[in-house]
Amino acid sequence: MQKKQKEEVEAAGYYWLVKWRVQLLGRQWNFMDITSAVVILGLHCLALLAPFHFNLSAVWLAMALYVLTGLGVTLSYHRNLSHKSFKLPKWLEYFFAYCGTLALQGSPLEWVSTHRDHHQFTDTWNDAHSPIKGFWFSHIGWIFDYGSRFRSTEGRLNNVGDLKKQPYYIFLHYTYPFHSLALGFLLYAVGGLPFLVWGLGVRTILYLHVTFAVNSICHTWGKQVWDTGDLSRNNWLFGLLAHGEGWHNNHHAFEYSARQGFEWWQIDLTWYVIRVLQAVGLATDVKLPTETQKKRKALYKKKISKDRLETIVNNGKL
Repeated sequence: MQKKQKEEVEAAGYYWLVKWRVQLLGRQWNFMDITSAVVILGLHCLALLAPFHFNLSAVWLAMALYVLTGLGVTLSYHRNLSHKSFKLPKWLEYFFAYCGTLALQGSPLEWVSTHRDHHQFTDTWNDAHSPIKGFWFSHIGWIFDYGSRFRSTEGRLNNVGDLKKQPYYIFLHYTYPFHSLALGFLLYAVGGLPFLVWGLGVRTILYLHVTFAVNSICHTWGKQVWDTGDLSRNNWLFGLLAHGEGWHNNHHAFEYSARQGFEWWQIDLTWYVIRVLQAVGLATDVKLPTETQKKRKALYKKKISKDRLETIVNNGKL
Protein backbone atom coordinates (compact mmCIF):
# COMPACT_ATOMS: atom_id res chain seq x y z
CA MET A 1 0.00 0.00 0.00
CA GLN A 2 2.82 2.37 0.87
CA LYS A 3 4.45 1.76 -2.52
CA LYS A 4 1.17 2.41 -4.31
CA GLN A 5 0.66 5.67 -2.41
CA LYS A 6 4.19 6.75 -3.30
CA GLU A 7 3.52 6.09 -6.99
CA GLU A 8 0.25 8.03 -6.81
CA VAL A 9 2.04 11.01 -5.29
CA GLU A 10 4.67 10.85 -8.06
CA ALA A 11 1.97 10.75 -10.74
CA ALA A 12 0.17 13.68 -9.12
CA GLY A 13 3.39 15.69 -9.14
CA TYR A 14 3.55 15.40 -12.91
CA TYR A 15 -0.16 15.81 -13.52
CA TRP A 16 -0.07 19.60 -13.31
CA LEU A 17 2.69 19.65 -15.93
CA VAL A 18 0.55 17.86 -18.50
CA LYS A 19 -3.02 18.93 -17.67
CA TRP A 20 -2.55 22.50 -18.98
CA ARG A 21 -2.84 22.53 -22.77
CA VAL A 22 -2.74 25.05 -25.59
CA GLN A 23 -3.79 24.60 -29.23
CA LEU A 24 -0.86 25.20 -31.57
CA LEU A 25 0.08 24.02 -35.08
CA GLY A 26 -2.96 21.81 -35.37
CA ARG A 27 -2.54 19.92 -32.09
CA GLN A 28 -2.56 20.35 -28.33
CA TRP A 29 0.67 21.07 -26.49
CA ASN A 30 1.21 20.69 -22.75
CA PHE A 31 3.89 22.21 -20.52
CA MET A 32 6.31 19.32 -21.11
CA ASP A 33 5.93 19.59 -24.90
CA ILE A 34 6.55 23.35 -24.90
CA THR A 35 9.52 23.04 -22.55
CA SER A 36 11.10 20.41 -24.80
CA ALA A 37 10.57 22.60 -27.88
CA VAL A 38 12.09 25.66 -26.18
CA VAL A 39 15.16 23.71 -25.02
CA ILE A 40 15.75 22.09 -28.43
CA LEU A 41 15.27 25.42 -30.24
CA GLY A 42 17.58 27.19 -27.80
CA LEU A 43 20.32 24.60 -28.28
CA HIS A 44 20.03 24.92 -32.07
CA CYS A 45 20.36 28.69 -31.81
CA LEU A 46 23.39 28.30 -29.57
CA ALA A 47 24.98 25.89 -32.06
CA LEU A 48 24.45 28.40 -34.90
CA LEU A 49 26.93 30.70 -33.16
CA ALA A 50 29.72 28.16 -33.73
CA PRO A 51 31.36 29.85 -36.78
CA PHE A 52 31.66 33.10 -34.82
CA HIS A 53 33.29 31.47 -31.79
CA PHE A 54 35.62 28.96 -33.36
CA ASN A 55 38.86 27.87 -31.74
CA LEU A 56 40.65 24.54 -31.66
CA SER A 57 40.50 24.14 -27.89
CA ALA A 58 36.71 24.46 -27.98
CA VAL A 59 36.44 21.96 -30.84
CA TRP A 60 38.62 19.41 -29.03
CA LEU A 61 36.54 19.90 -25.91
CA ALA A 62 33.34 19.33 -27.87
CA MET A 63 34.76 16.13 -29.37
CA ALA A 64 35.79 14.81 -25.95
CA LEU A 65 32.37 15.57 -24.47
CA TYR A 66 30.71 14.03 -27.54
CA VAL A 67 32.46 10.74 -26.84
CA LEU A 68 31.99 10.83 -23.06
CA THR A 69 28.33 11.88 -22.95
CA GLY A 70 27.61 9.66 -25.96
CA LEU A 71 28.96 6.66 -24.05
CA GLY A 72 26.74 7.74 -21.19
CA VAL A 73 23.80 7.12 -23.51
CA THR A 74 25.00 4.05 -25.41
CA LEU A 75 26.95 2.19 -22.74
CA SER A 76 24.90 3.22 -19.68
CA TYR A 77 21.34 4.18 -20.65
CA HIS A 78 21.08 1.69 -23.48
CA ARG A 79 23.14 -1.45 -23.03
CA ASN A 80 23.61 -1.44 -19.26
CA LEU A 81 20.35 -0.02 -17.85
CA SER A 82 17.79 -0.77 -20.59
CA HIS A 83 18.95 -4.26 -21.55
CA LYS A 84 21.23 -5.35 -18.70
CA SER A 85 23.77 -6.58 -21.24
CA PHE A 86 26.52 -6.50 -18.61
CA LYS A 87 27.15 -5.50 -15.02
CA LEU A 88 29.41 -2.81 -13.60
CA PRO A 89 30.44 -1.89 -10.06
CA LYS A 90 27.87 0.61 -8.77
CA TRP A 91 30.33 3.50 -8.68
CA LEU A 92 31.17 2.99 -12.36
CA GLU A 93 27.56 2.33 -13.35
CA TYR A 94 26.55 5.60 -11.68
CA PHE A 95 29.43 7.50 -13.31
CA PHE A 96 28.39 6.50 -16.83
CA ALA A 97 24.73 7.21 -16.03
CA TYR A 98 25.71 10.70 -14.92
CA CYS A 99 27.54 11.20 -18.22
CA GLY A 100 24.28 10.22 -19.92
CA THR A 101 22.35 12.99 -18.15
CA LEU A 102 24.77 15.52 -19.67
CA ALA A 103 23.71 14.41 -23.17
CA LEU A 104 20.33 16.11 -22.54
CA GLN A 105 18.32 13.13 -23.76
CA GLY A 106 16.30 12.74 -20.58
CA SER A 107 16.84 11.22 -17.18
CA PRO A 108 17.85 7.55 -16.97
CA LEU A 109 14.31 6.66 -15.89
CA GLU A 110 12.60 8.37 -18.84
CA TRP A 111 15.14 7.24 -21.45
CA VAL A 112 15.07 3.60 -20.33
CA SER A 113 11.29 3.59 -20.02
CA THR A 114 10.82 4.89 -23.57
CA HIS A 115 13.39 2.48 -24.95
CA ARG A 116 11.90 -0.56 -23.28
CA ASP A 117 8.53 0.44 -24.72
CA HIS A 118 10.19 0.77 -28.13
CA HIS A 119 11.29 -2.86 -28.02
CA GLN A 120 7.96 -4.07 -26.66
CA PHE A 121 5.96 -2.29 -29.38
CA THR A 122 8.53 -1.92 -32.18
CA ASP A 123 7.10 -0.27 -35.29
CA THR A 124 3.51 -0.30 -34.06
CA TRP A 125 1.33 2.67 -33.10
CA ASN A 126 2.36 2.17 -29.47
CA ASP A 127 6.01 2.68 -30.40
CA ALA A 128 6.93 6.22 -29.36
CA HIS A 129 9.12 6.90 -32.39
CA SER A 130 8.39 4.56 -35.29
CA PRO A 131 8.59 5.85 -38.89
CA ILE A 132 5.09 4.44 -39.47
CA LYS A 133 3.96 7.70 -37.81
CA GLY A 134 6.02 9.70 -40.30
CA PHE A 135 9.74 10.23 -40.74
CA TRP A 136 9.78 13.69 -39.12
CA PHE A 137 7.80 12.42 -36.14
CA SER A 138 10.10 9.42 -35.64
CA HIS A 139 13.17 11.65 -35.83
CA ILE A 140 12.29 14.55 -33.54
CA GLY A 141 8.53 15.19 -33.47
CA TRP A 142 7.94 12.59 -30.78
CA ILE A 143 10.08 14.62 -28.37
CA PHE A 144 7.42 17.33 -28.49
CA ASP A 145 4.54 14.92 -27.87
CA TYR A 146 4.50 13.76 -24.26
CA GLY A 147 1.46 11.58 -24.91
CA SER A 148 3.23 9.54 -27.60
CA ARG A 149 6.03 8.69 -25.19
CA PHE A 150 3.98 7.57 -22.20
CA ARG A 151 0.40 7.31 -23.55
CA SER A 152 -0.93 8.56 -20.17
CA THR A 153 0.28 10.26 -17.01
CA GLU A 154 -0.42 7.07 -15.08
CA GLY A 155 1.50 4.93 -17.57
CA ARG A 156 4.78 6.83 -17.38
CA LEU A 157 7.79 5.00 -15.94
CA ASN A 158 5.77 1.86 -15.18
CA ASN A 159 8.45 -0.40 -16.67
CA VAL A 160 11.52 0.81 -14.78
CA GLY A 161 10.77 -0.51 -11.31
CA ASP A 162 14.32 -1.89 -11.08
CA LEU A 163 15.77 1.61 -11.42
CA LYS A 164 13.18 3.34 -9.27
CA LYS A 165 14.36 1.23 -6.33
CA GLN A 166 17.70 3.04 -6.44
CA PRO A 167 17.75 6.53 -4.84
CA TYR A 168 20.53 7.65 -7.19
CA TYR A 169 18.31 7.31 -10.27
CA ILE A 170 15.40 9.01 -8.51
CA PHE A 171 17.77 11.89 -7.69
CA LEU A 172 18.95 12.17 -11.31
CA HIS A 173 15.35 12.05 -12.50
CA TYR A 174 14.23 15.04 -10.46
CA THR A 175 17.42 17.07 -10.90
CA TYR A 176 18.22 16.07 -14.49
CA PRO A 177 18.18 19.50 -16.25
CA PHE A 178 20.21 21.22 -13.54
CA HIS A 179 23.31 19.14 -14.26
CA SER A 180 23.55 20.42 -17.83
CA LEU A 181 22.89 23.95 -16.62
CA ALA A 182 25.77 23.58 -14.17
CA LEU A 183 27.98 22.23 -16.96
CA GLY A 184 27.06 25.23 -19.10
CA PHE A 185 28.07 27.67 -16.37
CA LEU A 186 31.32 25.75 -15.85
CA LEU A 187 32.16 25.79 -19.57
CA TYR A 188 31.49 29.52 -19.77
CA ALA A 189 33.57 30.19 -16.66
CA VAL A 190 36.54 28.22 -18.02
CA GLY A 191 36.51 29.11 -21.70
CA GLY A 192 33.91 31.80 -22.34
CA LEU A 193 31.46 31.66 -25.24
CA PRO A 194 33.60 29.34 -27.44
CA PHE A 195 33.51 26.59 -24.79
CA LEU A 196 29.80 27.13 -24.16
CA VAL A 197 28.86 27.20 -27.85
CA TRP A 198 30.94 24.18 -28.85
CA GLY A 199 30.94 22.19 -25.60
CA LEU A 200 27.21 22.52 -24.99
CA GLY A 201 25.49 23.76 -28.16
CA VAL A 202 27.26 22.01 -31.03
CA ARG A 203 28.10 18.84 -29.13
CA THR A 204 24.61 18.34 -27.73
CA ILE A 205 22.73 19.09 -30.95
CA LEU A 206 25.00 16.86 -33.02
CA TYR A 207 24.61 13.88 -30.73
CA LEU A 208 20.87 14.47 -30.30
CA HIS A 209 20.36 14.23 -34.06
CA VAL A 210 22.65 11.22 -34.31
CA THR A 211 20.58 9.44 -31.65
CA PHE A 212 17.33 10.55 -33.27
CA ALA A 213 18.62 9.16 -36.58
CA VAL A 214 18.85 5.69 -35.04
CA ASN A 215 15.09 5.91 -34.47
CA SER A 216 14.28 7.35 -37.90
CA ILE A 217 16.98 6.60 -40.48
CA CYS A 218 17.94 3.20 -39.02
CA HIS A 219 14.31 2.13 -39.32
CA THR A 220 14.11 3.38 -42.91
CA TRP A 221 17.42 3.02 -44.78
CA GLY A 222 20.08 0.36 -44.48
CA LYS A 223 20.48 -3.38 -44.62
CA GLN A 224 18.53 -6.11 -42.88
CA VAL A 225 20.44 -9.31 -42.17
CA TRP A 226 18.30 -10.72 -39.37
CA ASP A 227 14.71 -11.88 -39.20
CA THR A 228 13.41 -9.37 -36.64
CA GLY A 229 9.89 -8.77 -37.95
CA ASP A 230 10.33 -5.00 -37.80
CA LEU A 231 11.80 -2.13 -39.84
CA SER A 232 15.24 -2.00 -38.14
CA ARG A 233 18.24 -1.62 -40.44
CA ASN A 234 22.03 -1.68 -40.15
CA ASN A 235 23.45 1.68 -41.23
CA TRP A 236 27.25 2.00 -41.33
CA LEU A 237 27.28 5.81 -41.09
CA PHE A 238 25.42 5.83 -37.79
CA GLY A 239 27.42 2.84 -36.65
CA LEU A 240 30.32 5.28 -36.72
CA LEU A 241 28.60 8.42 -35.44
CA ALA A 242 26.51 6.77 -32.71
CA HIS A 243 29.29 4.72 -31.09
CA GLY A 244 28.00 1.47 -32.63
CA GLU A 245 24.26 2.05 -32.27
CA GLY A 246 23.77 2.22 -36.03
CA TRP A 247 24.05 -1.58 -36.33
CA HIS A 248 20.41 -1.45 -35.42
CA ASN A 249 19.13 -4.60 -37.10
CA ASN A 250 21.81 -6.50 -35.18
CA HIS A 251 20.52 -4.92 -31.98
CA HIS A 252 16.87 -5.74 -32.63
CA ALA A 253 17.81 -9.33 -33.42
CA PHE A 254 19.73 -9.71 -30.15
CA GLU A 255 18.68 -6.83 -27.92
CA TYR A 256 20.42 -8.36 -24.88
CA SER A 257 23.82 -8.34 -26.60
CA ALA A 258 26.53 -6.05 -25.24
CA ARG A 259 28.03 -6.07 -28.72
CA GLN A 260 26.14 -4.63 -31.68
CA GLY A 261 28.81 -4.58 -34.38
CA PHE A 262 29.14 -8.33 -34.97
CA GLU A 263 31.52 -8.27 -37.93
CA TRP A 264 35.12 -7.08 -37.62
CA TRP A 265 34.37 -4.17 -39.94
CA GLN A 266 31.26 -3.08 -38.03
CA ILE A 267 32.85 -0.42 -35.83
CA ASP A 268 31.29 -0.39 -32.38
CA LEU A 269 33.06 2.01 -30.02
CA THR A 270 30.75 1.16 -27.13
CA TRP A 271 31.64 -2.52 -27.40
CA TYR A 272 35.35 -1.73 -27.44
CA VAL A 273 34.98 0.15 -24.14
CA ILE A 274 32.93 -2.68 -22.62
CA ARG A 275 35.56 -5.18 -23.79
CA VAL A 276 38.34 -3.18 -22.11
CA LEU A 277 36.29 -2.96 -18.91
CA GLN A 278 35.74 -6.70 -19.10
CA ALA A 279 39.46 -7.34 -19.59
CA VAL A 280 40.32 -5.43 -16.42
CA GLY A 281 37.57 -7.11 -14.43
CA LEU A 282 35.15 -4.16 -14.20
CA ALA A 283 32.49 -5.43 -16.63
CA THR A 284 31.02 -8.82 -15.74
CA ASP A 285 28.19 -11.05 -16.94
CA VAL A 286 28.71 -9.74 -20.49
CA LYS A 287 25.99 -11.16 -22.72
CA LEU A 288 26.58 -12.12 -26.35
CA PRO A 289 24.56 -14.23 -28.81
CA THR A 290 25.87 -17.70 -29.60
CA GLU A 291 26.53 -18.87 -33.14
CA THR A 292 23.51 -21.17 -32.86
CA GLN A 293 21.30 -18.22 -31.92
CA LYS A 294 22.66 -16.24 -34.85
CA LYS A 295 21.90 -19.05 -37.29
CA ARG A 296 18.31 -19.24 -36.10
CA LYS A 297 17.82 -15.52 -36.68
CA ALA A 298 19.67 -15.23 -39.99
CA LEU A 299 17.51 -13.74 -42.72
CA TYR A 300 19.48 -15.48 -45.49
CA LYS A 301 18.28 -18.88 -44.21
CA LYS A 302 14.70 -17.86 -44.89
CA LYS A 303 15.65 -16.77 -48.38
CA ILE A 304 17.51 -20.04 -49.03
CA SER A 305 14.53 -22.07 -47.80
CA LYS A 306 12.19 -20.08 -50.04
CA ASP A 307 14.51 -20.51 -53.05
CA ARG A 308 14.74 -24.27 -52.40
CA LEU A 309 10.95 -24.53 -52.21
CA GLU A 310 10.58 -22.65 -55.51
CA THR A 311 13.16 -24.98 -57.11
CA ILE A 312 11.31 -28.09 -55.91
CA VAL A 313 8.01 -26.73 -57.22
CA ASN A 314 9.58 -25.80 -60.58
CA ASN A 315 11.07 -29.31 -60.87
CA GLY A 316 7.65 -30.83 -60.41
CA LYS A 317 8.42 -32.47 -57.08
CA LEU A 318 5.42 -30.81 -55.39
